[in-house]
Amino acid sequence: MSLIVVGLNHNTAPVEMRERVAVPASRVVKAIHDLASRNHLAEVVLLSTCNRTEIYVRCTKFHNGVSDVQDFLSDQASLEPDDFAEHLYTYYDDGAVAHLFRVAAGLDSMIVGEGEILGQVREAWMLSEKEGASGPLLDRVFRHAIEAGKRARSETSISRNTLSVSSAAVSLAEQHLGTLDNRSVLILGAGDVAQGMARALAAAGVSDVAVANRTHARAVELAARVGGRSVTLAEVGDVLASVDLLLTATDSTEVHVERQDIEAVMDVRAGRPLVVVDVAVPRDVDPGVGLIAGVALFDMDSLKAFTDASLHERRREVPKVQSILMEELERFQLDRTMRTVVPLITALRERGEEVRNNELARSSSRLAGLSDEERASVDALTKSIVSKLLHEPTQRLKDSAGSARGELLADAVAALFDIEEPGDEPKS
Repeated sequence: MSLIVVGLNHNTAPVEMRERVAVPASRVVKAIHDLASRNHLAEVVLLSTCNRTEIYVRCTKFHNGVSDVQDFLSDQASLEPDDFAEHLYTYYDDGAVAHLFRVAAGLDSMIVGEGEILGQVREAWMLSEKEGASGPLLDRVFRHAIEAGKRARSETSISRNTLSVSSAAVSLAEQHLGTLDNRSVLILGAGDVAQGMARALAAAGVSDVAVANRTHARAVELAARVGGRSVTLAEVGDVLASVDLLLTATDSTEVHVERQDIEAVMDVRAGRPLVVVDVAVPRDVDPGVGLIAGVALFDMDSLKAFTDASLHERRREVPKVQSILMEELERFQLDRTMRTVVPLITALRERGEEVRNNELARSSSRLAGLSDEERASVDALTKSIVSKLLHEPTQRLKDSAGSARGELLADAVAALFDIEEPGDEPKS
């Protein structure tokens, strides 16, 4: 298939590395076109979330394709490839498909079974398709991955009572504060994760919620949705002087909250502690904030440690999900092989018909004296001979489709009859 995925995630890289490689939503379209323009990448889907950056490609040459992706990540991170190679993973063909299925099902998530990732996978594919960077192969792979993810959630309890990143951030804050009753909160950001945090706060009964965002209209909209109030970025410092909790989840490449900002805030808080949960990647809050007396700072790595302790019930469902994904992978492989076998069988029979017609043409002078009825008999006879000769290889190809033996037979037939094997042609 020449399908590969190269990436890093919360299991292979610390947040410091993930934030260097992450592609902000505002730059994803440009990044897609950058990747699609590289010499050996025929199809591209870029999946970049707070916990992973993965690039799925159909490449014309394996090693060159991997190098193209690694060069892109190197440019993105402003690092030499060797500086982050230990954090990368690469899967190809069926391994790449299996990995995407696990991602879509939530098995590869920091919070096992979380539902947000399935939507993120779909959105990544839809955007690449819109930009003309996806193609026949990746379209089929991602469509099937989404089906597999939906089935995993509907047929098991992997997503039942699961935490999302948003709700986990609120739960972590609640654990540290002891309770969210009568607490005041500032949310920095208004995207999907920030909206999830606002919903989680509302569900926990928090009524004093302020929302700030670079695009103020979105802050107004989110605040109205949860019965809170919107503030401008210029007012954030004043608001921080009184709130108990700061939750941040912007889609920005810049630090929004510097250490000196919080030092100034703490000077006027009269010893009141401040909890900060930063789930943005790249981070919104200067890590040095965690060194300030009275401030408890948590980031995505802190969140991972918190959620690891609460995953026992969901992990019991993992074997069931793995079984479903194995079935879906086998179904995908069968579909892929049939897409190859059917055109191959057609090409094989066309080759037989071509040989038959050529031989009849070469013998035309010797057949010139035959009557129309005799010519029809010769034609029917030669067709029957070709059909019977090709019947057994055709049947073997059909019966073994989807298995390793089927792939071997398809390769052998293509080589023996000099037939170019059908494949997934990239979009022009």
